[in-house]
Amino acid sequence: MASPVNPESRSLSGRRILVTRARHQAGRLSAELAALEAEVIEIPAIEILPPASWDPLDNALRNLPNYQWLIITSANAVRSLHDRTTTLSLDPACFSHLKIAAVGAATASALNEAGLAVSIVPGEYVAESLITALGDQTRNQHVLIVRAAIARDFIPDALKGTAAQVDVVDAYQTVIPEGSIRRIAEVFASGQSLPDAATFTSSSTVTNFLHLLEAAGLERPDGLRAISIGPITSQTLRDHDWEPSAEADPHDMRGLVAATICALSPEP
Repeated sequence: MASPVNPESRSLSGRRILVTRARHQAGRLSAELAALEAEVIEIPAIEILPPASWDPLDNALRNLPNYQWLIITSANAVRSLHDRTTTLSLDPACFSHLKIAAVGAATASALNEAGLAVSIVPGEYVAESLITALGDQTRNQHVLIVRAAIARDFIPDALKGTAAQVDVVDAYQTVIPEGSIRRIAEVFASGQSLPDAATFTSSSTVTNFLHLLEAAGLERPDGLRAISIGPITSQTLRDHDWEPSAEADPHDMRGLVAATICALSPEP
């Protein structure tokens, strides 16, 4: 877990850091690391695509009066939700009766920007924290969960344990970007100066990054530090025998920058 640190008080000068977020989401993290004089190398490990079919999400949106709760697990899900609401010409007021829970501050911010009021944001960006924050509020309620096509079932399973009626719909899917295979081969080519660390913002960025290395015919370089955004991502790293050098606390971009500083410039 990263110690509290003021990012402005440290420099990452001379450090080469991989950012594995989707290209459209990498900007803020890359900019903050670059402001600390790091050399930022963007290799997207995931690309966000529409789900296999929009029908389940569209049907759920047309039937919002049947739900009491809406749970959104990422900012990407918010974007899809907003886009489909617009495509279907639905009045944003159709969400007004819902209590909305967001997994993480970034998701809550995206919801607010979309004009949707958020009732619950857990203290930590993990599913377990959301279930704790919800407590017994969803008992016997009809809950709509909007999320990625492949995701842990912890939230729906936990809610069903409170006698909630739960519908889960896919808002997007993640794939490995083709161009990243060539890019990763270039970065890790023999004779090149290796990056000092790679930052990971989800379990899928971990698994896809390792798939990218494999597709490029490479093994994970010794000495490459992994910086994790939170406990689930850290566990995925450990599942691949890669102990994270630091874990963000709080589990957001600010915490990830602080964790990177602690891992790469630990001296005061």
